[in-house]
Amino acid sequence: MVTGKELRDLQDDELVERIKTARREVFGLRFQLATGELENTAGVTSAKRDLARALTVARERGIDIHQIR
Repeated sequence: MVTGKELRDLQDDELVERIKTARREVFGLRFQLATGELENTAGVTSAKRDLARALTVARERGIDIHQIR
């Protein structure tokens, strides 16, 4: 789990990379959940919250999050 303070300490490019990684992680976990391969279903919620925290920090900084894919 990543805290907001840790995310705020990152540079903009590191934050963007963290968001990209978090989006891939959420996608992978959702895919595993749908196919029945995921044992720890709480990981999906945790990954989504980490992504939301990173997106919140990006919005605070004025980073255009729609360009991040």
